[in-house]
Amino acid sequence: MAEQGDAVSATEIATSSVINDISAENKIKAEKFKDDGNDCFKKGHYSEAVGQYSLAIEWNPNVAAYYGNRSFAYLREEMFGSALEDATKAIKLDPRYLKGYYRRAAARMALGRLKQALADFETVVKRAPADQDAKLKFNECQKLYNKKQFEWAIHSEEKQISIFESINPETITVEDSYTGPRLVDGKVTLDFMQQLIPYFKDQKVLHRRYVTEMLVKIREQLVKTASMVEVTVPETSKFTVCGDIHGQYYDLCNIFALNGMPSEENPYLFNGDFVDRGSFSIECMMTLFGFKLLYPNHFFLARGNHETDNMNSIYGFRGEVKAKYSDQMYDIFTEVFNLLPLSHLINRKVLVMHGGLFSKPDVTLDDVKNIERNRQPPDSGLMSEILWSDPQEQLGLRPSKRGVAYEFGPDVTANFCSLNNIDYIIRSHEVKPEGYEVNHSGKCITVFSAPNYCDTIGNLGAFINFTGKDLTPKFVTFAAVPHPNVAAMSYASSMFRMLGG
Repeated sequence: MAEQGDAVSATEIATSSVINDISAENKIKAEKFKDDGNDCFKKGHYSEAVGQYSLAIEWNPNVAAYYGNRSFAYLREEMFGSALEDATKAIKLDPRYLKGYYRRAAARMALGRLKQALADFETVVKRAPADQDAKLKFNECQKLYNKKQFEWAIHSEEKQISIFESINPETITVEDSYTGPRLVDGKVTLDFMQQLIPYFKDQKVLHRRYVTEMLVKIREQLVKTASMVEVTVPETSKFTVCGDIHGQYYDLCNIFALNGMPSEENPYLFNGDFVDRGSFSIECMMTLFGFKLLYPNHFFLARGNHETDNMNSIYGFRGEVKAKYSDQMYDIFTEVFNLLPLSHLINRKVLVMHGGLFSKPDVTLDDVKNIERNRQPPDSGLMSEILWSDPQEQLGLRPSKRGVAYEFGPDVTANFCSLNNIDYIIRSHEVKPEGYEVNHSGKCITVFSAPNYCDTIGNLGAFINFTGKDLTPKFVTFAAVPHPNVAAMSYASSMFRMLGG
């Protein structure tokens, strides 16, 4: 990439902080760690790459590229806050380091700060006018910014009308050539589900008439649901909690093979992030919605941070729905996602949510139950935190590396559990090598159910079993199973490529 263009400003020079007494030996050590980080990155081991780049920075904090590389690894981990911070540090060290502007623009875009991202891409274009990739990304960002501005203006001037007021599934004709599963009188039956699963496994598409009918029915069901659903598990009954599945349909089917098909005797809770990244998100979503319609009191779904428009527009769900159906169908899904519950309380002793706990120390279960959820998540507050927060081992709170919500320590968890008289929390949201992790003296459990995440990470998946009488979690781990030759992120948007994908 050419590094030419306008002169560096005095302000930029003044904000650059350089340590001058780095020995040649330390510089060599730093380069070795940087090279090791690059090797980890190429293998898709982004967390390990972050560690190696961090060691490089410890030995020589003067090199902008070390921060730029770590920013790139943070982007791949969706740690957008840390990616933004590192990119800014790289720019301060070397205002001519154009990759720093690329990385910062990517982080800002992921955080929805399109105007600031546009300014960074504009800087790259000015300083490297021959860089065609920079021009392409600047133009794409400009289009996205203009689109969002237009949508904001429309929504500000008009009361938003539900798309469900303008759709009627009965007007959608089912062609004679269609040979797939059919709803009878708009109802999901066990026979329908038994046909649907192998039909999806064969990479066939459910007719849009039936997808629309199911979405209308699931909306009718969810609109009556509280933001926190209370679930009673009988003493002798087994209950299963699953974490993120991220469009990995064949691994979802494997969960059912290992743990039994959903039924009134075999209830499940799937804890958000059903879509994005994996390229079979429609299949996952319609299978889960089907079981929710079939067993409304024994099959539960919680919203994750990826059941949101910003994430869906980047990481593939929007593109997949558009490819398999239409833009209008995506809008229908978006309205349904807005109504998904944010948490589940099991036997009044275990709280399950996608992300984590809160920045305020006095949040009660009633507060959680009363969160206004029928919207896109705001930048801050209870809804944002329950979808985005992560645990940390140090005490207290600190802003999340993701750039949204917080990281909360064992004292925060202990206080929340004591205040609300619960035993522990279950959350998802983070890939774990073994598919699960127990933190905070057993009071905070993470479960992640997408093995070999994005076809690259190599992690196991896991789910949790317990009974109503004994709420002690029992972990079942499993490896990924083969899937058709459609790679993860196949439907990701041009915005993802702008994030460095």
